[in-house]
Amino acid sequence: MCLPSASREAFLSKASVSSSLSEALDQMLRELGGVFACLAPGLAETLIQEIDRAPRIFGCATGRSGFILRGFLMRLMHLGFTIYVVGETVTPRLEPHDLLIVISGSGETPQPREVLRRANAIGARTLALTACPDSTIGREARVTLHIPGTTKLASAREPSSAQCPGSLFEQATFLFLEGVVLILYRQRLGQNREEMLARHANVE
Repeated sequence: MCLPSASREAFLSKASVSSSLSEALDQMLRELGGVFACLAPGLAETLIQEIDRAPRIFGCATGRSGFILRGFLMRLMHLGFTIYVVGETVTPRLEPHDLLIVISGSGETPQPREVLRRANAIGARTLALTACPDSTIGREARVTLHIPGTTKLASAREPSSAQCPGSLFEQATFLFLEGVVLILYRQRLGQNREEMLARHANVE
């Protein structure tokens, strides 16, 4: 093992770290800009309409998409919606007219695919966010929102990306949902910070 001595440059100088991070962020922002430039008009409005009309909102996603969906559902709870995560022990039965939201970049992730099929059979509303609208989930969801981006499939139809497989879709989906949260925050609460914080967890 060779450690840098006092007379030698450190493995990574602050300048090189800063430069590398700046380049990485620039790359990510360029790629995200390309994704958002390709979004179909009205995607946010469609999602908001589905949320507003649903008596209860359920969510199902796995992996990194699961973290993104949980963060979105948490914000919906802060905004006053009734939300549940599929698979939790306190999650009740899905009923007709409830809304199920699933996220799957590939549109073939087994758990959300099967949960969506069951929700359709029950008669619930189903909405998918996916990079592959012609996938099983994309075809079978009652409403499909296409978020173009790279997935773990890395197919030739996906936009090129220097990032890890799946990262571009996940980043774009997170920011898209954060944009929807901001719209709802303005519409429902008038950006009333205190009203939103009143629903924030106080036993963490």
